[in-house]
Amino acid sequence: MLAFLFAFFVVSTTALFVPRALTEEAPLAAVDLGGAANFAILTKTGISTVPTSAITGNIGVSPITAAAVTGFSLSTIVGNTAATLSSQVTGFCYATDYTDDTPTMLANAILDGEKAYDDAAALSPTEDNANYINVGSGLVNGRTFTPGVYQWDRDVSFTDAITFAGSATDIFIFKTTGNIIVGSGARVGLSGGAVASNIFWQVGGFVEAGTTSHLEGVFLVKNHAVLKTGSSLNGRVFAQTAVTLDSATIVEPPAE
Repeated sequence: MLAFLFAFFVVSTTALFVPRALTEEAPLAAVDLGGAANFAILTKTGISTVPTSAITGNIGVSPITAAAVTGFSLSTIVGNTAATLSSQVTGFCYATDYTDDTPTMLANAILDGEKAYDDAAALSPTEDNANYINVGSGLVNGRTFTPGVYQWDRDVSFTDAITFAGSATDIFIFKTTGNIIVGSGARVGLSGGAVASNIFWQVGGFVEAGTTSHLEGVFLVKNHAVLKTGSSLNGRVFAQTAVTLDSATIVEPPAE
């Protein structure tokens, strides 16, 4: 009888004990960009610029053709990849009317960009409270954001500065069903080692970056993105319609 009770006690307490490591939530992971990560700008309906813009990284359009890449003065088709060159792009331009593997590569990259958008949209906010949901009713001037998933059901805007504070491995995800509207001269800053490649903006509407504004992160945009005169982005922009630049600067972040 004593042996039975002892065995029951051991089994019962073992069943109740769950190691802490197994009960903690997994760390927030970066959004997988797949083949879209090969581009600084990737769109479905076109990329235009008022010269002179400066893009560091590849740009691509699909299923639209190279005719929808305007203002870049594209030149010679290069090698087997059939990409063209531009003095405004430190990288290559890819379009579906080029030969070899380019159309298939672009189609897959577009699908990966759409999947990244959907994956980010499906994430739940870190906590179900005002620290992560509809922060500032969408006006986020002067705020510092720590790692996590933030959600809005309205436009998100700022006219001065916001900061992402965290380490080089921390993930930040902004998701909104509305638009991202950045005032002229407004800035996104990083502190504590936070990096642009771990900041994701999932935007159900459009993105508008005002003149001389500066942004950080990867923009996954349902509609269009406009970077006005003198604006800059340390990151990437994938738009399911078009991207319009006006003497803007985009520098893709290094792969993490």
